[in-house]
Amino acid sequence: MSLINSIIPIILLLRVTASSVFIAQPYRNHKMSSRLLSTSARAVGKLSPQNSVLLVCDVQELFRPLIHKMETVINTTKFMTSAQDGENVHTCDTSSHLRDNHTKVFGPTIPDAFADPNDIGTLVPVFEKKKFSMMTPECTDHLSSLGKTSFLLVGIEAHVCLQQTALDLLEQGHDVHIIADGVSSQQKYDREMALKRMESSGAWLTSAQSAAFMLLGSADHPNFKAVSKLVKEHMALKNEFNE
Repeated sequence: MSLINSIIPIILLLRVTASSVFIAQPYRNHKMSSRLLSTSARAVGKLSPQNSVLLVCDVQELFRPLIHKMETVINTTKFMTSAQDGENVHTCDTSSHLRDNHTKVFGPTIPDAFADPNDIGTLVPVFEKKKFSMMTPECTDHLSSLGKTSFLLVGIEAHVCLQQTALDLLEQGHDVHIIADGVSSQQKYDREMALKRMESSGAWLTSAQSAAFMLLGSADHPNFKAVSKLVKEHMALKNEFNE
């Protein structure tokens, strides 16, 4: 059972099917935002564990050698799926895994990206998709049933599936937080443009550690020591985006 689920009870993964085509606001401008923001936590992009969902997009084996800085994406995804405990994950209704691509073509979800690979398809349900965005009818219905409005995104490719997912969520009025050290594309330029595009549309850019500590909120949190240990382990790994 992973540590992070008392912080974020939901983990979602998606993968695109074989029939799809695989292609290789630095701050928020409130006046130009398409959403009406109140002077609340939402207005400044605060994360709440009671209202957050982690979406993991297309992190699977075929892409491992193709994606720019993919090992860092995998390490960051594992950190995000580890930095909670599982006490709030009881059924698929409280922990969802939306599946990316057809396993026969693109390979299975990378087990290294999860604290416990056995969670994939069990505690973390899997949904397949053909469209690039993760917001398939099945996914949208599932998320609606959860009643969450804040979404953290990791995965690939930043300029295709991730970007279209972010825009769909923003259009629906949700908060979107891009874990910048957990997203990438085949080309560095595509990744950079996607981050700018999503941010200018209203998504928040953040780092994995920043998100994890914001979800904890205080050193008094019962998982503070466990998450701090995970942070040290994560920092010991090479972050290729620092180069």
